[in-house]
Parts: sequence; C-alpha cells; structure tokens
Amino acid sequence: CIYYQKSLLESGTLGPKGNVQVVVPKLTESYGSSRDPPEKSIPVCTLKNFPNQIEHTIQWSRDCFEGLFRQGAEDVNAYLSQPDFLPNLERQPGVRKTTLEALAANLVDKPISLEQCVVWARLRFEELFHNQIAQLIFNFPLDMATSSGAPFWSGPKRPPTPLQFSADDPLHLGFIIAAANLRAFNYGLKGSTDPALFKKAVEAAMVPEFVPKQGVKIATDPKEAEKAPAAPPPDEDEASDAIVATLPAPSSLAGYRMTPVDFEKDDDTNFHIDFIAAASNLRARNYKITEADHHRTKQIAGKIIPAIATTTSLVTGLVCLELLKLMQPAKPIESFKNGFVNLALPFVSFSEPIAAPKRKIGAKGAEWTLWDRYEVDEGRELTLKEFLAYFQERHKLEVTMISSGVSILYSFFTNQKKLKERMPMTMSQLVQEISKAEFKPTQNSLTFEICCNDEDDEDVEVPFVQYKFRGW
Repeated sequence: CIYYQKSLLESGTLGPKGNVQVVVPKLTESYGSSRDPPEKSIPVCTLKNFPNQIEHTIQWSRDCFEGLFRQGAEDVNAYLSQPDFLPNLERQPGVRKTTLEALAANLVDKPISLEQCVVWARLRFEELFHNQIAQLIFNFPLDMATSSGAPFWSGPKRPPTPLQFSADDPLHLGFIIAAANLRAFNYGLKGSTDPALFKKAVEAAMVPEFVPKQGVKIATDPKEAEKAPAAPPPDEDEASDAIVATLPAPSSLAGYRMTPVDFEKDDDTNFHIDFIAAASNLRARNYKITEADHHRTKQIAGKIIPAIATTTSLVTGLVCLELLKLMQPAKPIESFKNGFVNLALPFVSFSEPIAAPKRKIGAKGAEWTLWDRYEVDEGRELTLKEFLAYFQERHKLEVTMISSGVSILYSFFTNQKKLKERMPMTMSQLVQEISKAEFKPTQNSLTFEICCNDEDDEDVEVPFVQYKFRGW
C-alpha cells in the first residue's frame, strides 16, 4: 500500500467478532503501524502440573505431540547434518541435557519394527500418566498445607491420581495405537490399526516400577516459572557429556534422516488428532476434568473458530460503506470510520482512523509522513557522486549512508579506496555489484534507505528514496 500509494480496506471476523480498518494514502497510518495484542497464554506451571480446564490438557498434549514427533526428529536431523550442532548446544545449558536425552532415545534406541514402537508408546504412557503424577504427589502430598495453613491442593489446584494402564480401556489403547503409529512414521516403518497386534505387543512390554526421585523441584507459581532459569547443577555437564559419548557418530549414519511429523488437523487418518485427544483425555482423568470428544479436541487444538454468516455479512456491509467514501475524491479523514463489532454482546463501535504521524527533517526541515518518499528521476542514470550531490544541492542534506535491502552501498566510514572505485559507478551498477541483484525486465526503479545530516551537522530521519534508473 505504501510503495504503490494504494488504499486498503482491511477486514476480518472471528466468530461473532469483526473489524474493518481503513487505510488511505497521505491521510491515515498504514496497516503495519499497529499490532494486535498478544494472545493470552496459559502459565507454564498450570500446563505442566496444575491443569483445571480441558483447554489446559489439550494444549499440554499439543506440546507433547510437537516434542515427541516433530522437534525430536528435527534435532536428530540437525545433529546428523550440522557439524556445529553439539558446540551450539553447549551454549544452551538450560536445554542441553533434555535435548541430548531425546537424541539418545531417538538414535540409540532406534526401533526397527512396529512392535518396538508399541513398547515405546507403553513406556511413554507410564511416564506421562503415572510416574510424573506420582512424583508430583510425592513432592506435594495430598494433605500438604501452605505456609499460611491453607490446604495446598485447593482452589484451581486439583489433586491428581496416577493412572494404571489397562489394554481393555479404549482410551488407553487408543493412546498406544496413535503414539506407536506416529513413532513408526518418524522412522519410515509401516503402521497398523489392528487392536490385537497392539494388545499383544503391550503385554510383552517390560515396565520398570516407579521410584520417586529426591530433590526434584517443581514450580508452583507462574511468576516463579517466568524467572530466568537457574544455573544447571554441577553434575549436569558430566551427565550431558556421558550422553554425548553414547551417541553414534554422524558419519556412521551418513544419509540417514528421520521424518518429522507436521501437525495436520484435517486428516482423520494420520493419528494426529487421535493422539492429542487420547493424551488430553488421559491427563483430564488424572485431574478429574471433564473429558472432550474428538470433535471438540480438534476444534481447540486446531484453534478453529466457526464462521458466522451474520458477522461476515455485517463486516462486508461496513467495508462497502467505506468503499463508497473512497470513490468520492478529497474526503477528509473525519469521514472515514474504522468499525468494531461483537454480535454476542451485542456491541458496535466506530472510530476515526488514526492520522499518519508527522515527522520533521531536523529543526528547520519539511514535515513528512510514512506515505512520503524522495522521488529521484533526472531522466538519466546518476553516478554515486552525482546522487550525493543531488541531495546536498536540492535538499541541503549530507548523505552519510545508503542501503538497498540488506546491502550497504555507501557509508562515510567505507574504505577510501573502495569509495574512489564506487563514485563513478551508476546507482544501478552499484546495486548489481554489491548485492548481486538481478533486475526484472519490467523493473524501472530502485528503493534506497538513506541516513543524512542536516546543515547543522545533526543526524536527521528522512523518507526512503525511489530512484528511477530506466524506462524514460
């Protein structure tokens, strides 16, 4: 919109909510001038240890999905393909050990059959829905009281119960089937949906008995969880080095890659929603939260907000009203209206668009807005020397830096030898030489960003430059 000086009628709906924003060249701020507020997030300690709503357990299971079937596979591929993966990991002490443990689990304990994936899924069930819950209760017994004497397990903190696995429970078996098939997909193994196969493989799994760990710290306060992570314990580096020693050398697995799973909510045969629904409902059972069906889980996990025809039609009508105003020349900014609606309340509000902020070039210079630019069109190409002189003579500005995209074409601190070579070059030659850009046949102009000093030798902010280099 800014580059081509075009109007924009931006609109959107979210269930019963809708909005219309009017962007008019030379009058209003641009679409990019404002930002939507960040989405409200769930505290980490609530997700990890103290959920009380089905939305919490669904988000937790979504995070598990990403960690187990996407991030783990991507880390393996990075380890096998990037020589500096381990050195870079050493600079991230907070995540080094957990990443290495996942690497070892994916490379050292690499499955070669679906049955081994089933055993892995059974162990994940035990870890997620029994051991972690038992550890939580060990740290915070059900009869524990806070420093003020109030019961610890009260209010939003629901006391959890560890689950005992049963292959005859459809939800338990559903988790195993989905997790095993996704694990098999990571390794290019053939999956299955035969319940008998999974029941037989589960019975053969050896599940270690849970033993509570001493000294495990669990965050109970969102503010505590947001603090900077504490330094890792002294023996963590030794443990990490021991894990590194067990990893196979990348050269021994040349060409080998895992297949990460990219979440896709609309395919009911890929086990993605099956896993998230099963994991979410199992965790809901841990905390006695009402479970959600497959459809409800897909809606929340996929962040699906149903479209409402009445909202769409109302927003369309508001857009058309603003379009009629745009078709009439020289309308003042007061004539346009941004609209905000929420039919669930109901609520309808209109506001005048925010005017484009005005800036001044130094203390004595002209005013400009984000819609302005310097248009340099001399009917011929300018050399770098002529370009600098153009701004000095026409605008009384000393150009101290010129950039095109990420490439710096000129700066006052550039090596004098290079400057001498560049001064006779045309601006288009300079762009091609430095940024290695290729011009499209229809491209007639270039965009430059410049830094300038005014007559008082003060650094001033100026608009960008649109420079025409052919097509006269």
